[in-house]
Amino acid sequence: MSAPLHQAKRPVTALAGPYGHPLHPILVTVPIGAWVTSLVFDLASHVVPDPAFLVRGSLWLIAVGVIGALAAALFGFLDFLAIAPGTPAFRTALIHMALNLLITAAYGAAWAWRATTGPEPVSAGPIALSAVALAALGVSGFLGGKLAYRYGVRVADETTQAEGFRP
Repeated sequence: MSAPLHQAKRPVTALAGPYGHPLHPILVTVPIGAWVTSLVFDLASHVVPDPAFLVRGSLWLIAVGVIGALAAALFGFLDFLAIAPGTPAFRTALIHMALNLLITAAYGAAWAWRATTGPEPVSAGPIALSAVALAALGVSGFLGGKLAYRYGVRVADETTQAEGFRP
């Protein structure tokens, strides 16, 4: 195993999660779930007689997603520090990180935009922003999957993985 690959599999600190079990992947489920649900609430606000609870719920979900994304980013950055610069994995991680920061900023802006509106159904502008941000999140998630499943970043080596398949 090459030195850069070995380095990318190991946590830079115990805060990033133990070897073979990083914290970043589990934390990203919070913003993904919150933001997808916020879009569902936005769309549903157009089909119920009193949309106020959905509009408020969506606002809260966006806030939960932003806070969750910042927590996930902290642990993702620790994993990023383990990747050797100048490698394809590093470039992929850099794009993944930049996209996620832009997406989080877009949701922060969406929260500020919505915080000034009333209980009426969510307008087309914020819905479009959420849809575009979720599409970008899909691209970023693909890149995150590439980091783990193709490049093996923070994934245990094959010798360690083989322990799970011994009779």
